[in-house]
This record gives sequence, structure tokens and C-alpha cells, in this order.
Amino acid sequence: MLNPKIKFNPKIFSEGIERISPRDGFGEGLSLIGEMDKRVVALCADVTESLRMHLFKNRFPERFFEVGIAEQNLIGVASGLAAVGKIPVVGSYAVFSPGRNWEQIRTAICYNEQKVILVGSHAGLNVGPDGASHQGLEDIGLMRVLPKMSVVSPADSLEARKAIISAVEYPGPVYIRLPRGKTPVFTTEQTPFEITKSQVLWFPPDMDEDLGSERHNLITVFASGCLVYEALEAAKELEEEGIFTTIINNSAIKPLDEELVLKWAKKSKAIITLEEHQVATGMGSAIAEFLSENYPLSIKFMGTKDQFGESGEAEELIEKYGLGKKMIKQAIKDLIKQTKTSQIASMARKTM
Repeated sequence: MLNPKIKFNPKIFSEGIERISPRDGFGEGLSLIGEMDKRVVALCADVTESLRMHLFKNRFPERFFEVGIAEQNLIGVASGLAAVGKIPVVGSYAVFSPGRNWEQIRTAICYNEQKVILVGSHAGLNVGPDGASHQGLEDIGLMRVLPKMSVVSPADSLEARKAIISAVEYPGPVYIRLPRGKTPVFTTEQTPFEITKSQVLWFPPDMDEDLGSERHNLITVFASGCLVYEALEAAKELEEEGIFTTIINNSAIKPLDEELVLKWAKKSKAIITLEEHQVATGMGSAIAEFLSENYPLSIKFMGTKDQFGESGEAEELIEKYGLGKKMIKQAIKDLIKQTKTSQIASMARKTM
């Protein structure tokens, strides 16, 4: 069932649910925060309208800097502006920033402890026809390895708007990861959002979200970005079949919401991590690293596995790479079977 504390869009599972690109939410939020805080400046690398940063540019032209196709210079300029008291918001495609300018981000921003907000758009397979050269599938790993850098992956356009507004108030540099495509707007203005907190969106109807840490026969899915909605649809259909699971919007990739992750790991027989990113170094890796030291259990990683994307429609690619609703449902069913088989085997050994 949907968690009533989340305050979802009433049309969440309706065919008429509005679909808006998270880029639009980011652009609106950037313009709003520009009005609220005069220290905010924006910089882009020749993709201003694509990232919807023109909304800020049109309102505050004197606070907008177009550096052209020069992503490494982009970071140097942003670091300098931060050093004199500005709050730079830097936007480009994820394959170019952090893909092309990682060393500058490492040294000029993180090492120098400069407050800069980085926005990597066109992340994931949903970039579609633009193909592998523009599908950022490695950016989470590049950014979460950097000391002092926080990483956020909003689930829809409203979360993207909240993320940029929250990032301005957040201490230290932040990386916000955005897809290109239009995605269902399933949250509302009242839906809770914090950069360091993830949200439990769905759990079994006979289970209280606030229960203690006792173990249940439960499969918990930690999803991020636009795949969160795919996971919710899968959970709804499974519940109609009598199969119950938990879905967590793990938007807080770094710092990880460790309290929430540990709490729900202890309720689960196994977990699934779901992301439009390489399995290696991604959101799932962050969860596995934490749980390996604190509460080891079986994990299935759903993401791209040591492979690039390709050209195609976004929906086709999500299905081809095994990340859609159908494959999520099958993964949950497979894990349930595996845990039952393990339980039977364990009982058999005890009786021998």
C-alpha cells in the first residue's frame, strides 16, 4: 500500500497522470531560488535551454554565465565565484560534467571546499535516441567517490525543484542527477523531501512503517530516479497478486540514509537495488558497502552491467536492459522463491 505520510499525487496510477521532465522542475526551482537568494549565480556549457537554465538567464541575465563548450573551464570559473561568496549552480550533460571535468571538480571544488552545486542532466538510458555517447551511466560512481561531495537523484520534476532549492541551503557541494525524458509526477508539494533522507513509499498493508527492526519475509526495493515509479507500479500489481513488498525512493545516495537502509534491511529477507546506472560504483554499491559491514544479506543489483547504452526510444531501452516494471516484478518473485528454498534447505540441515 502507498505510505499515507508521503502525500502522493491522487492520480498516481492513472493513465492521465501528468508527465514532466525533471529538467523542467530544476529550471523552475533555479529561477525561484535565484529570486530568494541574490548570491545564486548560474553557469552552463552551451546547453542552456536543454537544461532549462534559460528560465534563470531570462530573469537574471547579469548573474548568468555561458562559458561555451569548455566544461573544464566551467568548473574553474564556478570555483572562483564560490571563493568570493557566490553560490554557483553549474549545469551540463552528465557525460561531460562530471565525465569530462572530473579532475577540476575534485581539486577546484572538493579539495578546496567550495560551495558549488553541480547538475548532471541526460543521465541514464532515458536519453534514448541520442545514444551511448550521451547516456550518462557512470556519474554516480564518479561523484560519490569524491570527499565532501553529496549526491542526489530526484524521482520526478517536483523533487528536482525541491532538490535545487534545498541544495542552496545545504552545506558543501552537491551533485544533482537528472534524466532527460518526461516522467510521471507522482509526488506533490506536500511530499517530504530532504537531501539526506530517503522515503518509504510503499509497504505491506498489514505492516506499520514505524515497526522495530524485526525480520520479516519481505523483499525491499531501493530505487532511484525515474525508475522509482516503475517500482511502484510493479509493487501495486504484485499486491493485486497477493505478493507484498516495500519500495523506497533512495534519492539520498550520498550521504546515504543509513538509519533507513539498516531499518528496512532488518525487516527483509533480501533487497533489490534499482538504478539507471552501472551496477559497479552506483547507488546499489553504496548500499552494499554499508550493509556488508552492518547487516549482510542477499542483494540483487538491477542496473546496466559493464555495458554502454545504445540508441532507441527510452521505454524500449528500459525494457531491453531489464529495468522495467515487468522485470522488477520477476526479480521480486525470483528472490521470494530463492529465500523459501534457502529456508527449506536450512530446516533440512537442522533435522539431519
